[in-house]
Amino acid sequence: SLGDQFAGIFSNDDDLSKKLIEMGEKTGERLWRFPLDDAYDREIDSTIADMKNISNGRKAGSITAAQFLQRFVNKTPWAHLDIAGMAWAEKSLPTIEKGASGYGVRLLNALVETYFESK
Repeated sequence: SLGDQFAGIFSNDDDLSKKLIEMGEKTGERLWRFPLDDAYDREIDSTIADMKNISNGRKAGSITAAQFLQRFVNKTPWAHLDIAGMAWAEKSLPTIEKGASGYGVRLLNALVETYFESK
């Protein structure tokens, strides 16, 4: 749904999201934040199990996948990068060649280098 310019990000933590989006801009692996909301959370309720890992039909698949993860992490800060649409480039772009993109590797490397490695 974001074409070949952005991957989606879902997160329960504004600071983590901000850092990831910042690193995405820095590396050219840009992210667009999507909502987590109780309305989408209800999509994974099940009548025969505790929950299901897919929504009803084709609607809000990425969001309900993130809501599924949310149920397991409680208050731990987390982020899910929805990179499926960016995994393969049909044409060369400024930051990636045509073919398998490796999208997200530069972004996550920059995040670790900037915020988590000792200097």
